[in-house]
Amino acid sequence: MIVKQVAVEGSGKGTSGWFEVRGANVSYDHPYGMSAEHALNIDFVNEAQGPGARVAVELSAESARALVNTILAVLAQAELGGYIELKAER
Repeated sequence: MIVKQVAVEGSGKGTSGWFEVRGANVSYDHPYGMSAEHALNIDFVNEAQGPGARVAVELSAESARALVNTILAVLAQAELGGYIELKAER
């Protein structure tokens, strides 16, 4: 139903081991493995490496919001602790 793509930098572990993650496909649609009408679906991918370079996650809307808030809180704490170099504003 709703799909957005974003370039990302990272790594993921698939069936063949670790691979470089270059993108994420984020959608709100019918899940495949979760028993719910709709879910937030995230596919971390490296399209250059084919379909085996994919890690998929399906989350309820509540879980997705909790995850986003937790990620933001951890990043804020890392910035305050000096672990993440803040980019200068332009």
